[in-house]
Amino acid sequence: MSLEDDPADGWFPESVATDYDDPGGVNAPEAVAAIVDVLEDLADGPVLEFAVGTGRIAAPLAARGVPVSGIELSRAMAARIAAKPGGDAVGVTIGDMTKTRVAGEFSVVYLVFNTISNVTTQDGQVDVFRNAAAHLRPGGLFVVEVGLPDLRRLPPGQDTVPFAMKPGSYVGFDQYDVVTQQFTSNHVTVSPDGTGRFRRIPFRYAWPAEMDLMARIAGMRLKHRWAGWDRSELTAESTGHVSIWEKAPAPHHPHEAPPLG
Repeated sequence: MSLEDDPADGWFPESVATDYDDPGGVNAPEAVAAIVDVLEDLADGPVLEFAVGTGRIAAPLAARGVPVSGIELSRAMAARIAAKPGGDAVGVTIGDMTKTRVAGEFSVVYLVFNTISNVTTQDGQVDVFRNAAAHLRPGGLFVVEVGLPDLRRLPPGQDTVPFAMKPGSYVGFDQYDVVTQQFTSNHVTVSPDGTGRFRRIPFRYAWPAEMDLMARIAGMRLKHRWAGWDRSELTAESTGHVSIWEKAPAPHHPHEAPPLG
């Protein structure tokens, strides 16, 4: 961390936040629009983003007229939301998405870009699901985007898988512990002057079936699972998934008239 970083901001302090919105990749307009299109379609009322970050998704979603709130641990990240188009309409609560509560009921709670894996214990990930369910109205949806662990690329005796390389400037690799489901993403960056920077971030991976069980513990059931925001089919070759769980609808009381249709 640099001298300007606040330890309270966790793994996303000022030194990370300052480059977080760099153009390209997941920040490309078409990548953002693909996510916002789906969330706008799913929303039927206010929505809540866990780990809202710099507002990469929340601000453009709010700009379309969807009421958006967010929970974010890092003040350095959250400080950048208001400057984005639509960002001034996003209400942000600083806190931990495993337990922080926001007033109101929501039609959708969503958590994108692998952030569920930033919670590095199974109990903590279950708490994320429970907190999502607590914010949802009956029939509301919890949406998670997360990568699938690259374990098929691990031969016996190896624990490391490279995922990116820019010759002379950047190397990224994941290191897995398949017993504990812990892994770290490691980033080595070399500046033009030859100075280097190493950043290591801990994660916990969970298979889709494990997340389905977490959802059931929280009173939700799987409604959709796709390989990506294009709603394509999840296959054995997929590198990630977008999963949507539905909170149980309100119980029907016998003295009430049954729904039509």
